[in-house]
Amino acid sequence: MPKMKTKKALAKRVRVSANGNLKRGKAYRSHRATGKTTKQKRHLEKMTIVHKTDMKRLKGLLQK
Repeated sequence: MPKMKTKKALAKRVRVSANGNLKRGKAYRSHRATGKTTKQKRHLEKMTIVHKTDMKRLKGLLQK
């Protein structure tokens, strides 16, 4: 059986943290920013951890 390839679309969107969790960017930041407060936009800049229910599925897609 051949090796599994990494899904490049996902690899560009997440990073693996030091303890093995996946970090992702938050949604709702890319456009229509005039309707959002400065505080909202500032908090949307930060990375967050992928939810544990999605972790196993996404890690499977990142296998090399």
